[in-house]
Amino acid sequence: MPRGRLLLALALVAASIGAGGAATQTVEPLTATTFVITGRGWGHGVGMSQWGAYGYAKHGLSYDKILAHYYPGTTLAQTPVARIKVLLVEKARKLVLTSSDPFRVEDGEGVVHDLPPGSYPLDVRLRVRLDPGKAATSLPGPLTFLPGKSPLWLAHPWRGTLEVAAAGAKWISVVNTVALESYVRGVVSSEMPHDWPLEAVKAQAVAARSYALSHRRGGAFDVYADTRDQVYGGISAETPVGDEAVAGTRRQVLLYDGKVASTYFFSTSGGRTAAAADVFPSVKPAPPYLVSVPDPYDTASPYHTWGPVVLTAAAVGKKLHVAGLNGLQTVPATGRARTILATGRDGDAILPASDVRRELGLRSTWISVGVLSLSRPAGPVPPGTSVTISGRVLHVDDPVLEQRVGDGEWEPAAEVGLQPDFSVAVAPTVTTQFRLSAGTVHSAPLRVVVTGS
Repeated sequence: MPRGRLLLALALVAASIGAGGAATQTVEPLTATTFVITGRGWGHGVGMSQWGAYGYAKHGLSYDKILAHYYPGTTLAQTPVARIKVLLVEKARKLVLTSSDPFRVEDGEGVVHDLPPGSYPLDVRLRVRLDPGKAATSLPGPLTFLPGKSPLWLAHPWRGTLEVAAAGAKWISVVNTVALESYVRGVVSSEMPHDWPLEAVKAQAVAARSYALSHRRGGAFDVYADTRDQVYGGISAETPVGDEAVAGTRRQVLLYDGKVASTYFFSTSGGRTAAAADVFPSVKPAPPYLVSVPDPYDTASPYHTWGPVVLTAAAVGKKLHVAGLNGLQTVPATGRARTILATGRDGDAILPASDVRRELGLRSTWISVGVLSLSRPAGPVPPGTSVTISGRVLHVDDPVLEQRVGDGEWEPAAEVGLQPDFSVAVAPTVTTQFRLSAGTVHSAPLRVVVTGS
């Protein structure tokens, strides 16, 4: 029997098989298992906790002190980098580029063409209407659109230039080449609320600038415009507080050992940040400034603690591809999990905690898994027959066994005691459902079928 099975003192039903019932076999009991997951924090936990920075700023710390706490050993310095290339569109069949003022386009051969204001549909053929009275002309790519007196629009306004290139036989891509400070203006208030204390937003500005420069890919573009790097919304995302924070930290980045630091940041720590070595084990060597530090003012976050998230074992097993799942254990047992031990019908599976977090839609890997499990012998029973219901309760307080007939109300059925494993006898006269309840948390129901009802 696989380790971790959540059953105790089960009554097994013998069933006859073969000719004349000469041989017998035991029938596997039926089990309904529910996981109750609670947690702390939101995000990977490495680097600066944004809610923690908010709390520190509220307690009077300046942005440089905030950064020194979350990235110990780093120093502030000026970067010589002036521009950055951001991938706005990775694959599109068609798009429309617009300008309200005259502007220009430079084709792939370096020829610059003047364009009147208006909207310009584009596809992989890179055809541009150079003269309002003539048909669109295919130009050698890539095409770099240069703004006039007003910004270029591509669904939203963007500072800098927009380079449109063929991306395969059917698609086009768009890269925004923009001043580094303008880029950070479009990031800061996309990543942190604009009404937060200025010192917290300044810390975010330095972290965003440093993160971008430490993650540049080179080649066709430097960074993505989404959560693969950090969210960049262009002019539409700029705010007065964000602009003030960027101006107040102009060109400042964090350095470690002469290189721009990889300044990871996230929403909420739950009380302590995580070491990169634990969360990103494939990154070697782990940056020595991305270590676990206390985060006392993170309590301001509504996600400092969260849950419960109630999921049936069947649903979790399907998402994690573990057949007959009946147990989940975090490793280590406390704090942020590195791996999850999933016990199923075929034994144990060790899963990366980050994968489990993603598949189950959890806010972090700092979780505790409670268990509510009920089991009964398989098969229907005659009315009034004593049936043993067994189960297990882990990390869930004050459970109560309840019962319900048909669509009626749930009512108390029996005390389950304080021990993790329990066994109670019931004698239903009609088909009855049973469940474990603890406050607003309820397990999946287990049905005892009574013959004739």
